[in-house]
Amino acid sequence: MTVTTTVVADELVLSGWSAASAFGLGADRFTAGLRAGTGAVTPLDRAAWPGPYDRAGLIPGFDLAGVLGKKGTRSMDRATGIAIATVGMLLDAYGRERLGEPERLGLVLGTGSGSVQSIMDFTRESLTGAKPFHVDPARFPNTVMNRAAGQSAIWYGLKGPNTTIAGGALTGLLALNYAVRLHRCGHGDTILCGAVEEYSVQRGWLEWHARSGDGADPGAGQAGPLGEGCAIFLLESRANAIRQQRRPLAAVRGSRFAAFADPAAVRPTLARCVGEALAAAGLRPADVTVLAASDSGGELGAQEEAALADVLGPGRPARVRCRALLGDTSAASSAFQLAAALAELAAPSGASAGAERQGRPGGVALVTGVDRDGQVGCTLLGTVG
Repeated sequence: MTVTTTVVADELVLSGWSAASAFGLGADRFTAGLRAGTGAVTPLDRAAWPGPYDRAGLIPGFDLAGVLGKKGTRSMDRATGIAIATVGMLLDAYGRERLGEPERLGLVLGTGSGSVQSIMDFTRESLTGAKPFHVDPARFPNTVMNRAAGQSAIWYGLKGPNTTIAGGALTGLLALNYAVRLHRCGHGDTILCGAVEEYSVQRGWLEWHARSGDGADPGAGQAGPLGEGCAIFLLESRANAIRQQRRPLAAVRGSRFAAFADPAAVRPTLARCVGEALAAAGLRPADVTVLAASDSGGELGAQEEAALADVLGPGRPARVRCRALLGDTSAASSAFQLAAALAELAAPSGASAGAERQGRPGGVALVTGVDRDGQVGCTLLGTVG
């Protein structure tokens, strides 16, 4: 089955974004780190982070109480804190008073399983606590998948639609696609969307064993060391962005998603998705000037590269890479790819994070993803004239 998003007269645009990543807090640090091309994966303090991995892409010095204050953060999990901090940076940067009525301001947040650490800690406590298996009730909300989205909305008074999306490595693209549908169906005027992932010892062990089961070297992993972070985008109509004096950064030109049962089918399935998305948007492969692929490595990564070569041909666009610099950020992966694509589309001449742009300003960005659980997808972004 293929899911489609197309363009209508009053096109939807991304008019703002923020990020918390191993490069630091803020979109500026993300962009600077991407353009510098310096890896942000660093050795872990093994006393603080025991587990199977000795390196990870952690948000530098991120402390919940230090970033958000002590009130309300005592029992907050790391994923929720990262999401709240990133949403707050976006709201502060683009003016909360200019985002419209709270009832028309929605949030679509992607996640993996919520906080894996909270789920496993709570389960362990229920088995080891004093009978009749007492647990700390204040920690139970952290075990539900929509904790980060719900708490972010409560923290900032967002009263519009509140949705949590989980879709593996494609989560960021799926969250954007869902936000587009919410807006087109009239459920909100402005939608914040993105994805978050935390690093924890528990997530490390789950990934280690999952990669071992795939026949991969768990030390290197299918996609290298793990990372964490969050990227949030501001989606609205172009007319609304101009009315609120926000500069549209890119228009959402369309998306395609499809499932596969056999890894050998990734190449034709993804090629079909990309080809159909381009055709629906009235674009040619030669129009793509920026490429942000998942770079997942292994067999799936090779299949993805082959599909892109099939569609785009020999004239390859500028390539932006996140995973090699930030680590495998799982649910947040494609959200970071979207952020990298936005940064590249906006890059002035000579400041490109990828290959040379062949003198073509702006253009079209193609973001692709492949998930080992059996889905592929792509999203097209285009500069706004």
